[in-house]
Amino acid sequence: MIQWQKSSFSNGNDGANCVEVAASGGELLLRESDDPIRTLLLTPTTLVALLRRLREAHLGSS
Repeated sequence: MIQWQKSSFSNGNDGANCVEVAASGGELLLRESDDPIRTLLLTPTTLVALLRRLREAHLGSS
């Protein structure tokens, strides 16, 4: 069974608006809690690249 972990940056105590991550066979799974059927399968390298890009986009919009 896959063990999902909620992001510490997710807001709301009811479980809504959460990003969750899980490890599976050397790869990482990423999903939104409000649509758990859709899952992204990422390598650690692609997850790091995604997070860097999101951070750059966030800092650029400030």
